[in-house]
Amino acid sequence: MASNFMTALREQFQELWSEFLTLFSNILFAVSLFAVWGLMTLIGVIVDQGKDPAFYTQNYLPALARLVLRLHLDNIYHSIAYVGVIGVILVSLAVCTFKRVIPARLPPLRAVTIEKIPLNASLLVVGEERAVRSRVERFFAERGWNVRKKELGGTEWTFADKHNWARRGVLVAHIGFVIIAAGTTIYWWKGFSGEAVVLTGQTVTIPRSGASLHLDHFAYQFTPIHTRSGLVYQPIDYVSDLHVSGRDGDAAPAILRVNAPIDIDGTLYYQASYGFAVVFDATKDGRPISTVPQAPLKEGEGFSLGQSSRSIQYAQFAGTLERVGRNGEVRIGKDPRPNNPGVLLDVFDGDQLAGRVLAPLGKTVDLGDGYAVTARRSVIFSALQYRHDPGIPLVGIGAFVLLAGLCISFYLLPARLYVRIDKQANANNAWAIGIAATTVKGYDIFEEQFQELIEALRRSETAAVT
Repeated sequence: MASNFMTALREQFQELWSEFLTLFSNILFAVSLFAVWGLMTLIGVIVDQGKDPAFYTQNYLPALARLVLRLHLDNIYHSIAYVGVIGVILVSLAVCTFKRVIPARLPPLRAVTIEKIPLNASLLVVGEERAVRSRVERFFAERGWNVRKKELGGTEWTFADKHNWARRGVLVAHIGFVIIAAGTTIYWWKGFSGEAVVLTGQTVTIPRSGASLHLDHFAYQFTPIHTRSGLVYQPIDYVSDLHVSGRDGDAAPAILRVNAPIDIDGTLYYQASYGFAVVFDATKDGRPISTVPQAPLKEGEGFSLGQSSRSIQYAQFAGTLERVGRNGEVRIGKDPRPNNPGVLLDVFDGDQLAGRVLAPLGKTVDLGDGYAVTARRSVIFSALQYRHDPGIPLVGIGAFVLLAGLCISFYLLPARLYVRIDKQANANNAWAIGIAATTVKGYDIFEEQFQELIEALRRSETAAVT
């Protein structure tokens, strides 16, 4: 009874194992996995990663923000699903390698029926057996073929291989992908990235790395460009003068500019953008409103006007306010540099936009119903991006190995010749040389070279007999 149970269990396991190998060695299954991986990577590129939930509710449509947060698309590279897909891809590559690639790319030396291989030919030569075999082997060896002999079923076969090492190109490409996957896994395990904003004269500390960055001064440079649509101011440089300190706690000066990151304890910091934070005051019937933050606000931030349903959102900093028309109306000018600065404010009543106001810096603007707001002063800030990725060297090595494997596979043609020399019946010292050729890329691609090789062998054997 126990024996029958174990036999049934063994058969069931073998059946499941066979189905597993069949599925994971299927090319379409592997391509589907790569498609899923690519889609998830694309989502990570499109959706901002690692932000606070409030960022998505403010900058995304409500339905899209809920989708991002509920499916954890805001941290997709560190999700179990993303790492799981990479793991399944690695398993599929391993199964494909040992079940399909190695048997197909590295076939054993075996006897074949020469006439059944599309690329085949036969020659009739005269001579001593040892001399004929020696001439044939020397012919292929002189032309760069790796010649091996093996006795199979009582018959001596000669095998000639060219670019045989290139059969491993696909294996090299698979190894490259494994190295890349290892690099991305290290980033998932040890790496991190994010953004930080530091105001002029203030210090920001990066939680994951412990690095401190103090912004001494920020400078920018614009150049005016005349276009068909008018004058445009093009930014050409942003520069943050910093004092930075890492794990050792020693502060050192550093200059951070666009496309020139600085390295602090293996974490790279990039100059992303800049902006103007503004300090606001608000009053109701001439009395200050306590709900106004004392800290400078950045674009997109706001505050409520006391206990009322009204609120103010700082929408945009305007470097230049221009007066137009006879009524002295004010509009935002094209020059982003703070010549006559001001701010654009959105006034809300509950969730409804009640209006927009342009407020010159330092001047009080009446909002009606006794409310007034003043943009007191602006403070320039530097927006930084940082990334710590210890897997980058592995990803670079893996990309090189993957590219090398693909180049080997696409640009080199491994070929094998099967040569059999048989004595002709009823003929003294007459031998029939049968030759067949196979490649990893089919027969048509090697047909012309095969014909040229046979003609060269025919001429050499004729000359030898003569």
